[in-house]
Amino acid sequence: MLKPALAASLFLLTLALRQQPAPVTPIPAADAAKVNPVKATTSSLAHARKMYGYDCAMCHGETGNGKGELSAGMNLKDYTDPAALHDFTDGQLFYIIQNGRGQMPAEAGRQNEQEIWNMVILVRSFARK
Repeated sequence: MLKPALAASLFLLTLALRQQPAPVTPIPAADAAKVNPVKATTSSLAHARKMYGYDCAMCHGETGNGKGELSAGMNLKDYTDPAALHDFTDGQLFYIIQNGRGQMPAEAGRQNEQEIWNMVILVRSFARK
């Protein structure tokens, strides 16, 4: 596991090597319709929170508020606001996390499907606090 500072450096390097953000293409209907098959456990959510801290918090903020240390100019959603994800299905969130979106790199290959589904549960939990 990478330390947060090293993860942030690697993320910035990834962004620098990528000359343009990945195109934002429509999410296939079959993927958007997927239902989360995972039942979260205390340990699976703890793992998701740890991975979020390494891979996501630098942009999306520790609490999911979109105010991470690298978020300047990104106009990220505030996941602590229930309205922010209201129009997203779990399948859409899974697809975005798995495949990346815009400047966000994909988690496919770094996390397995169950871990990504747990990340969907974690992101949704930010608005329940």
